[in-house]
Amino acid sequence: MIIILVIITSCERNNIFSSNIDVTITNLMKIAFIHYHLKKGGVTTVLKHQVEALKEGCEVLVLSGELSDSSFPADAVHIPGLGYDSQSQKEYKPEKVADNIIKAVFSKWKNGCDVLHVHNPMLAKNTNLLKILKILQKKGIKLFLQIHDFAEDGRPLSCFSEKYVSDCHYGVINSRDYNILLKSGLKKQGLHKIFNTIEPIDFDKKKSCAKDYVLYPIRAIRRKNIGEAILLSLFFQNNETLIITLPPNSISDIISYVGWKNFVSKNNLDVEFEAGLKNDFSELVLSAKFIITTSITEGFGFSFLEPWTAKKILLGRKLPDICHDFEKNGIRLDHLYDKLVVPLEWIGKNKFYEVWKACILRNCSLFNFKIDEEKIQESFTKITGNNNIDFGLLYEPFQKQIISHILSSKNKAKKLIMLNPHLSRPANGLLNNNELIQNNMNAVFNNYNKTTYRKNLLEIYSKIINNSVNQSIDKNILLSGFINLEQFSLLKWNDYAE
Repeated sequence: MIIILVIITSCERNNIFSSNIDVTITNLMKIAFIHYHLKKGGVTTVLKHQVEALKEGCEVLVLSGELSDSSFPADAVHIPGLGYDSQSQKEYKPEKVADNIIKAVFSKWKNGCDVLHVHNPMLAKNTNLLKILKILQKKGIKLFLQIHDFAEDGRPLSCFSEKYVSDCHYGVINSRDYNILLKSGLKKQGLHKIFNTIEPIDFDKKKSCAKDYVLYPIRAIRRKNIGEAILLSLFFQNNETLIITLPPNSISDIISYVGWKNFVSKNNLDVEFEAGLKNDFSELVLSAKFIITTSITEGFGFSFLEPWTAKKILLGRKLPDICHDFEKNGIRLDHLYDKLVVPLEWIGKNKFYEVWKACILRNCSLFNFKIDEEKIQESFTKITGNNNIDFGLLYEPFQKQIISHILSSKNKAKKLIMLNPHLSRPANGLLNNNELIQNNMNAVFNNYNKTTYRKNLLEIYSKIINNSVNQSIDKNILLSGFINLEQFSLLKWNDYAE
């Protein structure tokens, strides 16, 4: 791919792009990346995939506040002041951090980079980040801000008080976020979909026979809805063990996680935690009877794609606004359920309303967002139709009450099956549905491979290099796109409580 790039012939510390320029033809774009850290998992995995996809067609540099403990597939430079906020971070002024970034980039390339690709800039994990980016922008650096998570999506304490960076290109990982940002003021020419690539599990590497367990292959943060996975395990057809792979990292998630471990132990449930710490991940996947997901929210939604690469059936909860992208690409997920409804009387309708309404008002206050109480009541009426409620809207205390009801009475278990027929639907028929497995595996390989990913990245970078944009984000409209009361889950928005 031949790209026409603008190559800088001279630069000054306070005026990176001078007026003396020379247009040169080259086939190697120079891309610098920024992320808070290079710890394993999450966004770092996406960054690693991007670096690997671009190796053949670009020169790359990674700038981070915390380097990886293991090898990383690109030159990486530690930039103090780019990491998560801490007491020690406060000594780094935005101007100094921006200066260090510029020094690193121009040490790598005498004419600087073509694009500075920044990961997750919408979370105030580093409260100076927006200031740093705005300084770099003023010095002529072309920014591409890729959003994985929004503070407006249930993270009020991670929200920037200042305006987001304007007049630069943005990227998102699903169509839901794309549409919300278009409504919030961004333009199609300055907003790009950048669906992730999938690293397939090599099912031919080691033949594994299915064992008596069902796998939920995630880090057990609250949004993964661990309680629902435990509830599903009570209805497994052949008494399989539920295995959850990894523990969480953050304090609030750890407290919730320990609560679930204690609940499982107290009730002698057939659930195993932290299997991923002592077993090979691919072997766990390949040996599982099937894979489940009960997550209430996702950014990209790897869990809906990866199991098929191991020729494994995925069962559980479907997230329509995330899965829409996958279904457009031929991945069939209609066997998943949208809701798992439970009787409100098992937790108390008034009690739920009090907690739910208080949570809405508290979060709106934190965001300084006005909400109509009449709208709260209307939404409550909708989500409690027939005096039932979706289990995914509940938080841990209510979820434990529901599970306790099921454990205490076979009749209550039967009632839940009546409300949710999919709970009694044998998985065996799907396990042997080779046509579904093959269809979805082919669709994943065809649409989420490294070649397609590289092509999309290069096209986006080319647009950024050649097209300036004039756009900004209206934070109030953005927030209204995420405060959807009919999907307002206490697991996402409420603090953990026993």
